[in-house]
Amino acid sequence: MDTGTLIVLGVIVLLALIIAFSSLRIANEYERGVVFRLGRLIALKGPGLFLIIPFGVDRLVKIDLRTITLEVPPQEIITSDNVTAKVNAVIYFQVVDAQRAVTQVLNYINATSQIAQTTLRAVLGQSTLDELLGERDKINVNLQRIIDEQTEPWGIKVAVVELKDVELPSTMQRAMAKQAEAEREKRAKIINADGEFQAAQTLANAAQVIATQQGALQLRFLQTLVEIGVEKNTTVVLPIPIELIAPILDARGRSTAEVTPVAPTARLSTEGSKSG
Repeated sequence: MDTGTLIVLGVIVLLALIIAFSSLRIANEYERGVVFRLGRLIALKGPGLFLIIPFGVDRLVKIDLRTITLEVPPQEIITSDNVTAKVNAVIYFQVVDAQRAVTQVLNYINATSQIAQTTLRAVLGQSTLDELLGERDKINVNLQRIIDEQTEPWGIKVAVVELKDVELPSTMQRAMAKQAEAEREKRAKIINADGEFQAAQTLANAAQVIATQQGALQLRFLQTLVEIGVEKNTTVVLPIPIELIAPILDARGRSTAEVTPVAPTARLSTEGSKSG
């Protein structure tokens, strides 16, 4: 071979190597290659090693199929009971159809974010403050369903939507604190009243038991003396049964009844003698 032939062969080999290296593409396991050949969509490529036609004939767009975490910026909302609040959320979604994610929407991440913001304001605007604070699971499910329906034509699957934080005005926070304090006081009073009622009912039952047993009161009296003795007090109170002093009280009452009528009679006789 002459020198000219060798140069031509070398150029051909070099061009072949350049074309080969330009045609080689690698997609990771979590990636898919969307290829446009002369502007027309062809079959997906990947994962692994695959070839495309270089020099502008094929255009490759890689799409990540992993779950994407998207934080929704704080949104000012007005609940159905006219309370202003700031709410932010987080969305977990992934691409399930790489071709539609490229051909149906310009930027699927930004589009999903905008849909999430508008849906968040719309759904929370139909809820009350109590529902927003106490029924987050229900609101999360509703948000996930609505956002997923709107992004489904783009090949996007919204897996989870979670409300992160609800920021209330300071005046509303103070009002809620007062309400919670009043509720705690109410429960405390109810518990206290219920305890007093149960104690009174128990004492009434104990009194009925003592009334039916003759020795029960005496035993209770002796037990009280034992408890007083344990405290080592110098003062001891001894209750006296009323039966012991009942005769004395009766005798005093009879003597008073006999003496009392005499004084008016003597007074009348004295007045009669003076008048005479």
